[in-house]
Amino acid sequence: MSAPLQLSIVNFSKGAYIIVEGKANADYFFIIRSGKVRVNKEVEVVEEEGGNTLGPGDFFGVVATMSSHSHIETAQAITDVSLISVHREQYGMLIERNTPVAMKIIESFSRRMRYLDEALARLTLKSDANEGGISHLFGVAEYYARQSQYNQAYYAYYQYLKHCPSGEHVVTARERLAKIKPYATAVYLDGDENVFTRTYPKDTMVFSENMPGKEMYIIQKGSVKITKIVNDNEVLLAVLRQGDMFGEMSLIESKPRSASAIAFEDAVLLAVNKENFARMVQTQPQIIARLTTTLAERIWFIYKQLANTLLSNSVGRMYDALLIQLERARIPIRSGEAHTFEFGIKELINMVGLPIAEGNQIVREMLKNSKIKAVENKIYTSDIEEIEKQAKYYRKMERIEKSRREQRRIS
Repeated sequence: MSAPLQLSIVNFSKGAYIIVEGKANADYFFIIRSGKVRVNKEVEVVEEEGGNTLGPGDFFGVVATMSSHSHIETAQAITDVSLISVHREQYGMLIERNTPVAMKIIESFSRRMRYLDEALARLTLKSDANEGGISHLFGVAEYYARQSQYNQAYYAYYQYLKHCPSGEHVVTARERLAKIKPYATAVYLDGDENVFTRTYPKDTMVFSENMPGKEMYIIQKGSVKITKIVNDNEVLLAVLRQGDMFGEMSLIESKPRSASAIAFEDAVLLAVNKENFARMVQTQPQIIARLTTTLAERIWFIYKQLANTLLSNSVGRMYDALLIQLERARIPIRSGEAHTFEFGIKELINMVGLPIAEGNQIVREMLKNSKIKAVENKIYTSDIEEIEKQAKYYRKMERIEKSRREQRRIS
């Protein structure tokens, strides 16, 4: 017989601060039993769906607690409040004993991710997350065909023909599909609901942005890159490795894929459909806890990226973007320690949403720092502490300038 789930009840008086943005060691999150709580951030880049006032049944502090990062928000009691306090280690048991609460958290995370992802696309990529609808599959295919990346092109042409049988580019897509077929490798073009463990050779597509999706994936072996075609450029969003999950937003919300997934190296994936997912929620709480952690980490990361868009100095934004990547990967900042990032100059320029020509100019400015180099299409630093030092300097300058602007406005 398993031990009972014992959760603590904590009470706060009106006006009390419950969690504070930037504070580390977030071991607990809270579910509101009674009263109201206001949640806000130092940098409100986009207005949150549902507003900032929370009531009974709502929860807060989950992102920081489940991602083991610092808090990204401050929560203050608007009235006297009574809260259920949940420790990170209790989450698996909470899933087992109260599945609806766990699913509410996962579903809210998924909606929040999609909303923030769309906001980031507008701010940095200057596009809508699902611009062009399902017919955008043809544009994806055309891009990869021009790059002679026939595996990806074949997959995207095939999906365009499958999902847009009456589309305006059908004839062209058929012709190009036939032409590149001898040179292309594409697997699981129609999925296979009876095969849950799937092998994807390097550079083959798992799914394309804007296509319908009904499965999520867990990486058993190898790695997968998440990309997006914007303004005729492939933007690298992430490189995922063994144990990581992706594609969960389409599974949970039954909405189109917001980005493409491509095998970065030979990869073995476990495919999870809705039926399997429902069973996992009941029988494998550790996987659902891992999914919650994955979503929490992504939300934390995207908030950092959104805050990066507010830095006015472009060189500062580049240093800040590099520091965010280090924080995300939990790489200790040690003086004199070297590090090679998994991406190069072009990807960094895309991350901060600059046009290539302007971005190259800014990069040249950054590379005047002798501790930063571009080596074999990768960014390299001989001293990891230099990244943090520069990012903090530019953030400080931003705060000083903001304060000056406020003083000029008041006077």
